[in-house]
Amino acid sequence: MKLSLRGVGKSYSGERGETNALCPLDMDVREGEFISLVGPSGCGKSTLLHIVAGLEPATVGTVDLDGERVRGPGAELGLMFQQQTLFPWLSVRENVRFPLTLAHRRSRGGAGDADRQAARVEGLLRLVGLWDFRDSYPAELSGGMQQRAALARALVGQPEVLLMDEPFGALDAQTREEMQELLLHLIQRHRITTLFVTHDVDEALLLSDRVVVFSERPGRVLASLDVTFARAARSSELKLDEAFLHQKREILALLRGRPRTATQRDRLLLGLTNTRTEGGS
Repeated sequence: MKLSLRGVGKSYSGERGETNALCPLDMDVREGEFISLVGPSGCGKSTLLHIVAGLEPATVGTVDLDGERVRGPGAELGLMFQQQTLFPWLSVRENVRFPLTLAHRRSRGGAGDADRQAARVEGLLRLVGLWDFRDSYPAELSGGMQQRAALARALVGQPEVLLMDEPFGALDAQTREEMQELLLHLIQRHRITTLFVTHDVDEALLLSDRVVVFSERPGRVLASLDVTFARAARSSELKLDEAFLHQKREILALLRGRPRTATQRDRLLLGLTNTRTEGGS
């Protein structure tokens, strides 16, 4: 198993006492699997992503990557957030290359390493359609182009796991659709294990192998739904397919707290369980 989460939960202490931010849960993620986390705001999706990334510790539980404990950020984990984090004083090419530059300095690599890094940066910039803008600065780019650069930077270190926190949430509808199709292309090409936080059910179904649905606060996992569409068939037109709409209605029913039949419930819960059903957000 690529990622293994066991009893992972998070709580915070403050003036008003202890607040549960995430119910302890178990989750296994297979190599090359794309999982979307959907649910209401404040239900713990982003918290879970940050714990997996090693950006903050879990209060309880453990995260293992290839059987090794995750204790902090590392090159094996690529990160991408809703607000682009490009350095405004660096060009697009320099921004994308930045993670490699840091690794190069730490390892004191030779000229050959630098040449390979330059080739990798060029390849990614061409892949995301930004090679002609390689010497531009972030302020000179549209929002969609900035996110393309951020995606290239997240991939340049060839991470084993890609963690994406609503990366397309701030984009207009047309640009968002373009980014979804670009990500689909990259997924099919590289098969990177991905955890993807989104509030958009259409987006989750279009991109994912599995959709994990969180409840309102106190947050807990309601279900894990396998997406049945073949990747080769994924496109924006799929959103009009009756099977797509059926799965969308299932997820929306979960989010709205509507009752389901035992058969539906049993099928949805395959693949993921909570270790505790009380508390969390």
